[in-house]
Amino acid sequence: MTTETQTKPRRPRPAAVILTPSAEARVAHLMATAPEGAIGVKLSTPRRGCSGLAYSVDYVTEANPLDEKIETPGGLFFIDSASVLYLIGSTMDWQEDDFTAGFVFQNPNAKGSCGCGESFTV
Repeated sequence: MTTETQTKPRRPRPAAVILTPSAEARVAHLMATAPEGAIGVKLSTPRRGCSGLAYSVDYVTEANPLDEKIETPGGLFFIDSASVLYLIGSTMDWQEDDFTAGFVFQNPNAKGSCGCGESFTV
């Protein structure tokens, strides 16, 4: 009697963060004007601010194999491996008005944020 092991094809894992079309357009703009050597843009959540964690978007010059990688039409978008658990299910948008411009996050994991909106807690 022989036993055959059948493996199911793995379905693709959903991205930890969903980028809206305006966020993808902003990533494309950032990559079009990126400093030499930049291979993508990276989102992380360093400890900062009144509530403990803040969102930080920076250029990256080399890929960390542990980071989440999202291919957007305008370039690579990375999510810091240590930040993924704080960001799963989040949506990242780019918003501009007469007075401000910046990335805006809808994070279902955030339990609170500071009054100025710079930092959040999970």
